[in-house]
Amino acid sequence: MRGRWRLFRHEAGRVAGPPPWVYVLLFAASQLLGHWSVATYGAVVVWLSNGVVAAALLQLHRRPATMVLAACFAINLFSNLFRGDPGVFLWINPLLNLGEASLAAVLARRYCGAALDMRRPRRLVLFTGCAAAAVAITSLVGMGLLWLLRGPPAAVWFFQLQKFFVMELMGLLLVTPILLLLARRHRFAGLARARWPEAVALMTLMVFVTTWVFWQTDSPLLFLTVMPMLLIGLRLSPTMTAAALIVLAALSGAATLTGHGPVHLARLGAAPGLESIPPIFRQLGVYNLYILTMVATVLPLSTVMTERRRLETRLRARTAAAQEARRRAEDAASARSRFLAMMSHEMRTPLNGVAGFADLLADRPGLDPEAVRHARHIRQSSDALLRLVEDILDFARGDDAVSPEPVDLAAVARDAAAHGEAAAAGRTLSIVVDDRLPPRARYLADPRALHQALHPLVANAVKFTSEGEVRLRLERAADGVTVQVSDTGCGIAHDLLPRLFEAFAQGDASISRVHSGVGLGLALAARHVRRLGGRIDVDSRPGEGSTFTLHLPLPRIADAPETPPSAPEVDPPAASAAGSTPAMAGAPVTPGTEPQPDDPDGQAPRVLVVDDHPVNREVARIMLEALGCEVAEVGDGVEALDAVQALPFDLVLMDVRMPRMDGLEATRRIRALTGEPRGLAIVAMTADAMPEDVERCLASGMNAHLAKPINQAGLFAVVTRALAGDLPPPRLPVAA
Repeated sequence: MRGRWRLFRHEAGRVAGPPPWVYVLLFAASQLLGHWSVATYGAVVVWLSNGVVAAALLQLHRRPATMVLAACFAINLFSNLFRGDPGVFLWINPLLNLGEASLAAVLARRYCGAALDMRRPRRLVLFTGCAAAAVAITSLVGMGLLWLLRGPPAAVWFFQLQKFFVMELMGLLLVTPILLLLARRHRFAGLARARWPEAVALMTLMVFVTTWVFWQTDSPLLFLTVMPMLLIGLRLSPTMTAAALIVLAALSGAATLTGHGPVHLARLGAAPGLESIPPIFRQLGVYNLYILTMVATVLPLSTVMTERRRLETRLRARTAAAQEARRRAEDAASARSRFLAMMSHEMRTPLNGVAGFADLLADRPGLDPEAVRHARHIRQSSDALLRLVEDILDFARGDDAVSPEPVDLAAVARDAAAHGEAAAAGRTLSIVVDDRLPPRARYLADPRALHQALHPLVANAVKFTSEGEVRLRLERAADGVTVQVSDTGCGIAHDLLPRLFEAFAQGDASISRVHSGVGLGLALAARHVRRLGGRIDVDSRPGEGSTFTLHLPLPRIADAPETPPSAPEVDPPAASAAGSTPAMAGAPVTPGTEPQPDDPDGQAPRVLVVDDHPVNREVARIMLEALGCEVAEVGDGVEALDAVQALPFDLVLMDVRMPRMDGLEATRRIRALTGEPRGLAIVAMTADAMPEDVERCLASGMNAHLAKPINQAGLFAVVTRALAGDLPPPRLPVAA
């Protein structure tokens, strides 16, 4: 409680305002002003001494504040002795003055906060209440003693009580807040709307209007002084407003005491019992109310405007900081996207050579069986490395927005299952897609996100199941679709289930573990399910297998049209970076094993391979020649543009990152040609496999996207679809 009701500033607090001796001089000056006004005009307009003491108690630490308090008490006592106060009144007056100042300071400290920041309008209002309470208590005590000692008439006593309260309150409100504001004037730097020429003009206007109004006794023009003071409160800082109030009080008080001004025009009605009171004392009540009204109006207005300007300044600063933070975040996101795209490209490029030559070696006739087995192991290792790279890049990308489109969910499930068949080969393990959805049903979903959710579940099921089956079951639900991926494998320990979907969580992270992996698959599956707006549950018992259930709130849309029996249904697109078997984005492929593509004219298909990397060109050339294609090679977009204008081609396999002219620009220029080259089938064959890379390729005018590393089945599907005219048309308009 002592901390909440303390009188002096805390020793750890920073002292603001003038040094202690300045408060003593101000107190002495206020005493002299009171003596002079009484001696000259027979009345005291305003009592400023208590406001000075209250400000000193609020600003100073205990020791200097105590010294100021003692010095002011001594000055007040000497002043009363000089004035000739009789007997006990010699001591009562100084004690009441210091008691009032101390009580006002304690209440202000308690209710206005330790900072005593009078910039806030609420604190200024609270200080007014504290000052009024302190003055009311002091007035009742002082006038009660006067009643006991002298016993004046009741009317005179009530008049003196009212006069004492108003005069003392005006002194506190006029001096203490102003001294507190002056002590913290550095906080108002830059908050005033007016520059110094305007400030000088407003102060001059106020002095002129006040002097003119208060040095005439012809008309009651008090209201005219309100306008310049309001302008000062609106345009200047509280410090300048406080100074203007002091000047206003000095000019108007001097004029009123000398018998000038509109206060003397106030008509005083008959007041029984107050005949002994000089008219000037009754008229000073009007003047005191005028000053109180000005202080209570202009000073809060100034603090409100200053607070508003301070908040505006802070808002502008925070807005600028937020914009800068947003810019940095966008730069960081852009840098991250560039990094991921670059890493994807740079890792896929050498993997294309490793995987491609491994396939070529494994398919070479007459090769030793042991060498074939080694080549297959190289291919499997490159596939595992590719899956790891894709998982890490996918994890680093974060949650991208989904792009819903009509999707055959069963086709996406079959594609995800197809990626696990190679790993299941050689074991007594089957992968079954149990489609219980209506025939030709289509749902609005993001096929890439769905594929990326199912692929790690299937891969994990195949990895941890040595025999039996892995089953993908699709069926309708009340709010959409459920997809179950179940297996007959080893199951999951119960203590691992709570952290199963955390990144890098593994059932066995020891050096003696049986299965490899970094623990990203299930975390990525859960992330993509969340992107689709669904949830994923798991039910598993050690030794009895596991079941992962995807609850997907996917809206059903119009069914796909029924296709003729002779035209088999084509699977929807799978993500180009979803697994080890590359797929075409924009042109769905189902890898096959047919030896050669058929050409309607009986001629060998002519394919142009555009790639700046000689190893990539050689891999593509050998694979395409094995399919019976006639292959031409060029190293950049400039050579590709010349080649398609010189010779007819059935298909262009276009790399993206190349010197002189990249693949995107080369495609745009080919589409801008006239004649047959404009409608040429162009497929991106590139290591740029991020979703935004696929979109850029299709937007440039390419028909489809084939991610590296490539294999012979993928190339066969591309050539077959190109010859059959089954690739999607380019987005750019083709001339008639």
